[in-house]
Amino acid sequence: MDSPDVVFIVGPTGTGKTEAALNLRHSSSIEIINADSRQVYKWLSIGTAKPTLQQQSLVPHHLFDIIEPDGSFSIAQFLEIAREKITEILSRNITPVVVGGTGQYLWGLIEGWQIPAIPPNKTLRKNYESFVNENGSEALYKKLLSIDPGARAIIDSSNTRRIIRALEVWEHTGVPFSTLRKQAPPSYRFQISGININRLDLYKRINDRLISMVENGWVAEIESLLSYGYTTKLPSFSSAGYREIASYIQGITTYEEALEKTKAATHRLVRAQDNWFKKSDSRIAWSENIEELCKRVNLKK
Repeated sequence: MDSPDVVFIVGPTGTGKTEAALNLRHSSSIEIINADSRQVYKWLSIGTAKPTLQQQSLVPHHLFDIIEPDGSFSIAQFLEIAREKITEILSRNITPVVVGGTGQYLWGLIEGWQIPAIPPNKTLRKNYESFVNENGSEALYKKLLSIDPGARAIIDSSNTRRIIRALEVWEHTGVPFSTLRKQAPPSYRFQISGININRLDLYKRINDRLISMVENGWVAEIESLLSYGYTTKLPSFSSAGYREIASYIQGITTYEEALEKTKAATHRLVRAQDNWFKKSDSRIAWSENIEELCKRVNLKK
């Protein structure tokens, strides 16, 4: 097999993608590109499992900390910036390693989605948010599917933000969001790799990691965000655990309740990510551990 120009390391949170990517630096010159929709935000570091500053010092990292916590960032924006960065890194004869668990980001790059850059409509978003508050996210999801049945395959019913975005795109263009994903596959060779961990084992690993995150200052991180006026209604706070722990900080729930809700939210995230990266997908080379993954990635020397 020829060496890939670009390596994608995909899969659910907690499987060791960051460590695997960093280990590849021992085999070749690499630079890491973030494909996690929460790690693009500044100041959300501990709870999003963002690579530490020490880890980021080992090789160049890109598309981390590029958006303020109250900013918006669309798939179209990600694809534009990531494609430019991949091209720039390749021009220096270095291997880009794209790492993350956001399915739309990763498959958008791999399959060459061409999504129009449509600006957010604040009025429309507020109307849909009010609709969700009154009727629930499932009712809004049904509305989306009545317009765009194909959205079922690419948008989770619990992801209110993406449901609203798909409706926003439809309102702007009159075309279903799922059909706007025109494909122009990339010209570079690529390899897609992931680490296959039994779901129950992964849940335990995640639960242990949550305790470690709290011990490393996650509560203080969220307290700081709230003190600067960032609210839990922001898209950035939809990261698993941020709203749950904010409720504890605000005295709405107990610490134990917040932790259990965070575990449940993260487990839901794993299940949603598994839908994007199925073990039956022959395009993905699944390994049992980090060491096996690194051996199977045939990087150019």
